Amino acid sequence: MPKKFDQDAKDRVVRLVEDRILAENLSLQAACQAVAPKLGVSWHSARQWVQQARRDGGVTRAEEDIIAENARLRRENQELRDTNELLKAASAFFASELDPKRRK
Repeated sequence: MPKKFDQDAKDRVVRLVEDRILAENLSLQAACQAVAPKLGVSWHSARQWVQQARRDGGVTRAEEDIIAENARLRRENQELRDTNELLKAASAFFASELDPKRRK
């Protein structure tokens, strides 16, 4: 038999999922899968509650797409920053190896 949750519990799940999305740049599904089990809720229910809260709050499907795209771009940006740092470290290492003043 399905569990019944009061509105306060649903609001708490929605708030925690939205916080996780913003803090860690996760997708809606990933955030729901991370938060929901800790609160004794299926991630499907959490996802539905978040989507309903977004609709009730005036967030349209287009805005959800923009939010998802923003999160994807933030993740991609972080990956590119990490790659750039790695390349900087590698170039510094190889430059020091080729330095003629370096003693062997």
